[in-house]
Amino acid sequence: MLRIITDFDGPIIDVSERYYRVYQFCLEKTRRPNQKVRELSKAEFWQMKRSRVAEKQIGIISGLDEVQAQEFSQLRRQTVHTEPYFEYDRLADGAVDALIKIQQAGIDLAVMTMRRVRELDYAFRKYDLGKFFPENRCYCLSNDYVKTRDIDDKPLLMARALKELPAATDTWMIGDTEADITAAKKHGIKSITVECGIRDRAQLKFYQPDMIVPNFSVAVNLILERALQPTR
Repeated sequence: MLRIITDFDGPIIDVSERYYRVYQFCLEKTRRPNQKVRELSKAEFWQMKRSRVAEKQIGIISGLDEVQAQEFSQLRRQTVHTEPYFEYDRLADGAVDALIKIQQAGIDLAVMTMRRVRELDYAFRKYDLGKFFPENRCYCLSNDYVKTRDIDDKPLLMARALKELPAATDTWMIGDTEADITAAKKHGIKSITVECGIRDRAQLKFYQPDMIVPNFSVAVNLILERALQPTR
């Protein structure tokens, strides 16, 4: 049995608008009245996020002082995963077509995400994605889970999934961050990372995934092509 385990934000959902709206909100909240700041364009902001410029540094580049930048960073962390902002998420281009292709090919599909249950449910309802992921193929954080770092938490989710899921002859992990690559490597699974998410190519290359591709659709097509190749 062939299995694909996919991350959610990045391969399937484009979070760039949510992150940018939160940036704008936090900058406005943190600046003093009449203080001149430089609001980054979405393209500038997103490139900084993708190249892992620290949150505090983004605040300083935007014109905040050291103390304000620290407040900005804390406020962003408190705000970015709150429900009012999830409405800005969008489906990644071609993601649903790729999910349909997986389903039609009879591939076992699971989702593995650092979203909490309520956050994943929200997106499932909004975009009718639950039909692709039955409950026993959804691996996410409980609503009261105390997060540490994604790079530590995701391998734990992977361990749970591999313990619970039926055996597969071939498994691929599709993701967009170092946490996805680390989780796959730790458990001996092949990893494909997509460049359409929250990390740029240079960041992804550093963690040495098996492949780096433009998006989820290309990743799925590659897996299908390999599955159909005759064994020698």
